[in-house]
Amino acid sequence: MESERRPRLSPSMADLRRAVRELLPADGLVLVGLSGGADSLALAAATAFEAPRAGLRAGAVIVNHGLQAESSEVAATAASQARELGLDPVLVLPVTVAPGGEGEGPEAAARTARYAAFDRALAQTGARHLLLGHTLDDQAETVLLGLARGSGPTSLWGMAPRNGAYLRPLLGIRRRQTRQACFDAGLVPWDDPHNADPRFRRVRVRETVLPTLERELGPGVAESLSRTAEQLREDAEALDALVLELTPEICEPAEAGIAISVAALSANPPALRQRIIRFVAESEFGVSLERVHTLAVARLVTDWHGQEALDLPGVRVVRQHGWLILSRPGHAQSKGPSRPHGTSRH
Repeated sequence: MESERRPRLSPSMADLRRAVRELLPADGLVLVGLSGGADSLALAAATAFEAPRAGLRAGAVIVNHGLQAESSEVAATAASQARELGLDPVLVLPVTVAPGGEGEGPEAAARTARYAAFDRALAQTGARHLLLGHTLDDQAETVLLGLARGSGPTSLWGMAPRNGAYLRPLLGIRRRQTRQACFDAGLVPWDDPHNADPRFRRVRVRETVLPTLERELGPGVAESLSRTAEQLREDAEALDALVLELTPEICEPAEAGIAISVAALSANPPALRQRIIRFVAESEFGVSLERVHTLAVARLVTDWHGQEALDLPGVRVVRQHGWLILSRPGHAQSKGPSRPHGTSRH
């Protein structure tokens, strides 16, 4: 009787299982972030199948955002589905979605609350990793939204398959495949009404922008955007590795902060020069400089004609005696590095 109830392996189910298998860690407990929607439900089913065969335990965490009248019922149904799949432990975590901060809309506020709950779940269970159901379509939407914001290459990298404790096995899987996998496995996903609400930018990209691009430019736009994100991420990782290698050699502690050699910055191409500036500002002062800021700092290197100090958000930059000296705003600038040679803390 049991063999009769077991769903026949379909191509979509096989694709999801393969994707999960390739990204599972070597040992420990993994959790699946489960909303009850097709993407996360298909991921949960694939993980429930693959994890025991890899010698792993697998559980699920369901975040109840409380944003809809049926939120508690949806969370309870998702938890029941997770248990039926054999996932254990299964956590249901209610959260309060605070009003968005400056520049933060309801989507971002919900995301902040959700990831805080995921972090609690990891700490509570001792799980090593949490699997998320973002698909290739989500990746394409993320890249398009980044292009629209003009927020630089970082946003165009999209989502990484591995990001600390978070794993995204389905970035090569289309959304239609997850829905088909649920159907083939006899699973009934929840359709979040927010996913069809045009008030949200991501929904407009999903329902209008991407279909228009596919219609006007031909099929394969989503896959092309996803490949672009992957290629940009590979390039960025290589450049970031160079920054980590170069920075200790060209920085010195200064009396009020850190100093970077102007000659060394000048000798490097703009991509590395600006990454070094951003890296030093963030690692020393916790400041995330925007491109307009890094360009202004770079002009102290490439277009020097005696400019005054730059007062940027969270950091002050001045050129003195062949060094760019970065310090906290309000600190008196030193006359240069505090020692003639050696390396900094970086």
